[in-house]
Formats: sequence, C-alpha cells, structure tokens
Amino acid sequence: MAIVIIRQDAKIEAWKKALKERNPSIEVYSYLEDHPKEKITMALIWKHPQGSLAPYPNLKCIASAGAGVDYIFEDALAPSTVPITRVVDPYLASDMSEHVLAVILAELKNFNTYKLQQVASEWNPRIYRRIKDVRVGIMGLGELGALTANDLVKFGFTVQGWSRSKKKLKNVETFAGKSELEAFLSMTEILVCLLPLTPETEGILNKDVFSKLPKDAYVINVARGGHVVDRDLLEALDREHLSGACLDVYHQEPLPKEHPFWTHPKIFMTPHYASVSDTDSVVPQILENYDRLRKGKELLNTVNIKKGY
Repeated sequence: MAIVIIRQDAKIEAWKKALKERNPSIEVYSYLEDHPKEKITMALIWKHPQGSLAPYPNLKCIASAGAGVDYIFEDALAPSTVPITRVVDPYLASDMSEHVLAVILAELKNFNTYKLQQVASEWNPRIYRRIKDVRVGIMGLGELGALTANDLVKFGFTVQGWSRSKKKLKNVETFAGKSELEAFLSMTEILVCLLPLTPETEGILNKDVFSKLPKDAYVINVARGGHVVDRDLLEALDREHLSGACLDVYHQEPLPKEHPFWTHPKIFMTPHYASVSDTDSVVPQILENYDRLRKGKELLNTVNIKKGY
C-alpha cells in the first residue's frame, strides 16, 4: 500500500513531508517521480491533470485535499467506481466565514470605491450602510454556508439561506428548491454563493437570478467559477442593476489577463484564496482514512457520487 500525491502547484513536497512527519513508515510518492504504480491504493489530489488517475490499477480511494470535488467529476478518465473523500476542516469553514465577513463590511463602508477614488485622487464621501440594515442571503447551507450564516447572525446581520433541500438554522430564515428561489432572491441585498458545483448548480448565477435580486444588490462568489455566467454578471453590473461583485473563483485560474473582470470598476477580485486547506488539520484525516483503507473499514467523509458532493 502507498499514497501518491497529484497536484499541479508547488505544494507536493510540503504534503509529503507533513504525511511522513505524522507517520514515518508510510510510503508516499509524487506523481512526477518514478514510483510503483501497482502499490498505490490512495491518491491524494487537488486539481490533478486530467487522466493522471488512470494509471493506478489498485486504487481504492481518491482523496481530495480540499472540500471541493467537482474537478474530479470533470475528469472523464478518472475511475468511476473508486470511492472519493473530501476534507472536512474546521479551519476551512472559519476562514471562509471571516473572508465573507470582511468582503461584506468593505462593501457596506465603501472601501472598494474609496480605493478607486484614491487612485484617481478623488475626494467624494459616500453614504455608508449599517449591519442592522442589511439582509444577507447565502446560497448553499452545507458546512461552510451554515457556519458563515451563524457567524453573520452573531455580528447582527439579518441572514437567510437557500439550499437544495430544507435546512434548519437558528435565527436564519431558510428556503429550499426551485419553488422558493425567487422568494429568497427578492429579499437578498447581499448574495453569497457557497454552493457545491454540480450539473444542477453550474451557471446558477445568471441573468435570471440577477434580475430577481433587488436593485443595487451585491454578489459574492466564493464557491466555484462555474457558478457564474460571466457575460450575465457583466451585463447586470453595466446596466446598474447590481451595485458590485466580489469574486474569489473563476472559470479559468489564473484568470487570463485579457478577461474584462480585471478592469471592471465594480468587480473586486481575490485569487482563489478565501479559504485554504491547512496541512496540520487535513493530514490526520488523510492518515485516518489510509488506516481505515488498510483495515477494510468504512471511509470517513465520503462523497455522494450521484449528488456530486
């Protein structure tokens, strides 16, 4: 038994080191080095090259190094019967919540606008808004969405949430399914997308959804780039139905330099860094599942392949 790490950034060696420090006897390889493919039973991956999972005949577990797994389903050559696990990391949820809070406060207090004015040497005070006067709507009430909703409530925001199936959260009005989406959107002044990316949610941030938001609503997407129809977002901003948007994720990353998001004055961008898996909290989960795999036990945090999350 052995683990192979497959990712396209510069973090493979750091993950190898973290795994070996916790369990020096474990065999861990980079997919870029020579290694015995027949010994690999677990692949620890993040946005792997398509087709890179196919060469492992004895693969028993595909372990995503993050909470997202949509990129795995985009690989037509990935083994379809191998269980997939995801990370359930308290730091991922709290980091995401803090990021969303920071973005919302910056919008309420006009920080993004003032930065543009500073660059242009303009002095133009603007009316700001208060927490108590704003209703935040969160699309997606999984682990990340639920914690974010609860944290925003603690700060005094009025919060509502929408999800595929009905959820109950204290002090959060919840909506579910297509039949309740319009009612949810009609009262949402700041929309936060924390949905998983599935065939049903791809392109959900589109012209129809934007038109159902109140005028001057603000959109925050910290889920996946595939949720946004780029041209529809630009159109809603240009016709001044939306007051602005903050994006952390994109269809292509890094975002191509010629993309209009870079220069649009109403779009604030961050480089897909709202919430990042921490090796100290993730590695124990990986090793626990590796041990369970070795003993033939049920794996933790498995993905429902039919649902896609």
